Amino acid sequence: MDAHLIVLAAGQGTRMNSDLPKVLHCIGGAPLFAHALASGDPLEPRSRVLVVGHGGDSVRRAAAEIDPDIAVVEQAEQLGTGHAANCARDALKDATGTAFVLFGDTPFVRAETLERMARARAENDIVVLGFSPAVPGRYGRLVMQGDTLERIVEFKDASDEERAITLCNGGIFAVDVALLFDLLASLGNDNAAGEYYLTDIVAVARERGLSATAVTCDEAETLGINTRAELARAEAIFQTNRRAEALENGVTLVAPETVFFALDTWIGRDAVIEPNVVFGPGVTVESEAQIRAFSHLEGCHVGARAVVGPYARLRPGAELSNDVKVGNFVEIKNAQLGDGAKVNHLSYVGDADVGEKANLGAGTVTCNYDGVFKHRTEIGANAFIGSSTMLVAPVRVGSGAMTASGSVITSDVPDGALALGRARQVNKPGLAQRLFEKLKALKASKQKDSR
Repeated sequence: MDAHLIVLAAGQGTRMNSDLPKVLHCIGGAPLFAHALASGDPLEPRSRVLVVGHGGDSVRRAAAEIDPDIAVVEQAEQLGTGHAANCARDALKDATGTAFVLFGDTPFVRAETLERMARARAENDIVVLGFSPAVPGRYGRLVMQGDTLERIVEFKDASDEERAITLCNGGIFAVDVALLFDLLASLGNDNAAGEYYLTDIVAVARERGLSATAVTCDEAETLGINTRAELARAEAIFQTNRRAEALENGVTLVAPETVFFALDTWIGRDAVIEPNVVFGPGVTVESEAQIRAFSHLEGCHVGARAVVGPYARLRPGAELSNDVKVGNFVEIKNAQLGDGAKVNHLSYVGDADVGEKANLGAGTVTCNYDGVFKHRTEIGANAFIGSSTMLVAPVRVGSGAMTASGSVITSDVPDGALALGRARQVNKPGLAQRLFEKLKALKASKQKDSR
């Protein structure tokens, strides 16, 4: 069955008290709407449509970074969920199959739930997601007759009898694409809010003799984000779930409650993650790697059996091959480190290619920025970079070459050569003692004058 995702992300989210559109607030380092899109990935959708409104340009830019092929359409006026879904009409005018209507502020719908909805859609014209909360509150109610969904009624429009129903509307729909837009065209807005409700398509469909049913899920899957407090709770839920998933997949978390994951973090089996590690977006860690305490990783790849940290920072573009060692207070950015390379302490390696088994001593810095442009440093295999070497890019240190500690390297070093880029040491006998005596006398004189 061909699937198409429509994600409604046009709301302003006034209760967030933010200049940022609600769906751009993040959980696990990814905007809320990205979680909704990710839940539909196992359906292998042929198209994805994002309906934007408030802050639409910002949401559009964020969506393009996540999926350059996503169709973004605008809901210029906020006239209800039915009107929002109908904004996707032109984007899906030639589509066939099933449209799944999701909400950009509901991040926890499981892929398995959508797959169950897809199976139910094979036997029904409309499938709606339902749930039974501990406190039904002001949720819309699903009015069922056996397995048949007769209609959905919003709480503010519901009778006392309908409010007594405990099966509530989870908001997600699975409908044949052409049928969805046909039903949306038939909606009216004769209700308490004067809006076009997506939920009303069920009643319209039933009046036509079409079939509708509900698939149920846990209440936790339907959690919507409307406030900062809800966002914080959602982050906690996300992290708890990801930690449990990592442990289940054979990852050792020494102190699980202190490790923070992003939506797309991938960690291989038998990797060890020590306390207080933060994974930003775009991180892959291969099997048997060790990420030591207080390290921060983002946009990087860590090879098998590599060791990172403690107190290391891997920035976007850091590519660590197998058996690499990156130690304490080391920062790597947009650099490739070959198998077995070592950068063990107090170094910055940016815009560089480091050969296999090269060893960079403490305090090594690739001076990659001239104030306008970035330049690359190349370090060959088995090279040895002495402590406190400044490598002024663009520069190449050849394979098996060596730099003397404290050198400033401004030109290429041939393979196997030793480069010394420092001034010759000169000792002045007794000069330090005389200088100290002079300075102490000057200090005493100033103290006397100030009395």
